[in-house]
Amino acid sequence: MAIDTKAIEEHIKGILIALGDNPDREGLKDTPKRVAKMYEEVFKGMEYSNDEIADMFNKTFEEDLSDSENESDIVLVKDIEIFSHCEHHMTLMYNMKVAVAYIPNKKLIGLSKIARIADMVSRRLQLQERIGKDIAEIMQKVTSSKDIAVIIEGEHGCMTSRGIRKAGTKTTTMTLRGKFKTDDSLVNKLMALLH
Repeated sequence: MAIDTKAIEEHIKGILIALGDNPDREGLKDTPKRVAKMYEEVFKGMEYSNDEIADMFNKTFEEDLSDSENESDIVLVKDIEIFSHCEHHMTLMYNMKVAVAYIPNKKLIGLSKIARIADMVSRRLQLQERIGKDIAEIMQKVTSSKDIAVIIEGEHGCMTSRGIRKAGTKTTTMTLRGKFKTDDSLVNKLMALLH
C-alpha cells in the first residue's frame, strides 16, 4: 500500500494547529509537505510485507557447502546501523546496531542484501523485538537456512527523551532460530565473534 503523502500533510497541519501554532506562518508554510516527504522516506518499509522484502532482496549464490566440516560455519554481518520509530510513541529508536548471522544451506546471500533487509524492516513503525523477528523471517526465506540469529542494540526516544528520561539507556534483543536456539556452543561461538 502506497503512503498517502497528501493525507499526512493535512494531518500535520492539524497537529500544528492543535499545538497552538499557525501552519500558514512563514516558518511553517512548507512544514506539512516536508514532514510528509520525510515520512514517505523513513516509513518506506510499511509499503512492503516480509514476503515482498524477501523477493526484493532475493539474490543468492548457490554453493556446495554441504560437507560435514562446514555444517556449523557461521556467516556474520555486524554493526549494521539502522534507525526506526517506536509504534507506541512514534519516537525515534536510534544508535541501533544490528548483527545478523546464519549458517548457509547451499545458498549464500550477497552481504549488502543483509544490510538492505535490516534497513527496509526498520523503516516501519516497529518494536525492536519485531525488527529482529522480521529480519530472521526474511533471512530464512531468502537463504533457505533455518539457522538465523539477529542481535540488536539500540536507544529508544521513549526512554531517553520522555517519560523516565534516562539518556544512554540501551536495549538489547536477540532473536534465535534453528541451531542457534538449541546449540549453546554455537551461541557461544557467535558471542565470541561479536566481541
